[in-house]
Amino acid sequence: MASPQLKYASLGVLVFQTTSLVLTMRYSRTLQSDGPRYLASSAVVLAEVMKIAACVLLVLNEHSYSMRALNSILRQEILNKPIETLKLAIPSGIYTLQNNLLYVALSNLDAATYQVTYQLKILTTALFSVSMLGRKLGMYQWISLLILMAGVALVQWPSDSAATSQEASSASSQFVGVVAVLVACCSSGFAGVYFEKILKESKQSVWIRNIQLGMFGLVFGTFGMLLYDGQKVWESGMLQGYNTITWAVVLLQALGGLVIAAVIKYADNILKGFATSISIILSTLISYFWLQDFVPTSIFFIGAILVIAATFLYGYESKSAASTSRA
Repeated sequence: MASPQLKYASLGVLVFQTTSLVLTMRYSRTLQSDGPRYLASSAVVLAEVMKIAACVLLVLNEHSYSMRALNSILRQEILNKPIETLKLAIPSGIYTLQNNLLYVALSNLDAATYQVTYQLKILTTALFSVSMLGRKLGMYQWISLLILMAGVALVQWPSDSAATSQEASSASSQFVGVVAVLVACCSSGFAGVYFEKILKESKQSVWIRNIQLGMFGLVFGTFGMLLYDGQKVWESGMLQGYNTITWAVVLLQALGGLVIAAVIKYADNILKGFATSISIILSTLISYFWLQDFVPTSIFFIGAILVIAATFLYGYESKSAASTSRA
């Protein structure tokens, strides 16, 4: 059992990673600069490169930094098991789509609205878990999912302000952002459950699995970048518009999943609920006071409170069920 200090350190890491990625990504997509804006597709590709490098270092660390052992395990687990490796192509392609959609979402939504709406991934993950893994949900979990949907609906409720051309344009932009988040939630739920199913069916290291995911992600991401931004890459290069903030976004996106995977075993569902709640609150405050792209309404607050409550209720039920099954 992890110590309380380790649990709360995990909570801090989760809050920092979740909040900083959303806010820096939103800031980077709205920052006015003289040159061209950086290409989101290239940021996704570079994040995959960094993720692969980080996982290779972790595998090296597990084998006392022996290059011979690294070559042996990569050949044995990846090249000699092509069918097992190919299984990762499906979730990898979906994750690549999801990562690109997050840039679209945060180019059109403020960080607070994005954070709350993206919690619908709890719903999609639960539904895919029931259908693909045969998992059973408790009564409180089903209630929490209904509360979650109600909360997100309230957050998206249109304001009563007068309609102007600027507001109409903003509404159109918000619609694009919401659609991007909804598709990302569906892809996140399916890919996450599919990946969990693969992990349970094999004994491979999670870092090896992430290397396999990263390899396919690099291929899919590069194809997408050349397909949608090939002309821009040819004219100005992959790194056009990059600055310190952009590199911070790439680094956070690359290491975010690995950090969460490393700390999730120390943080139970209640603490993950705390992390989500604190992240939503911080995103709201920073969006209002610093980014100044968000004006909260009473309906938004009610919706956010419902989403936070649903997150706690869902996590509490999961913890109770796990405790009962271990008894």
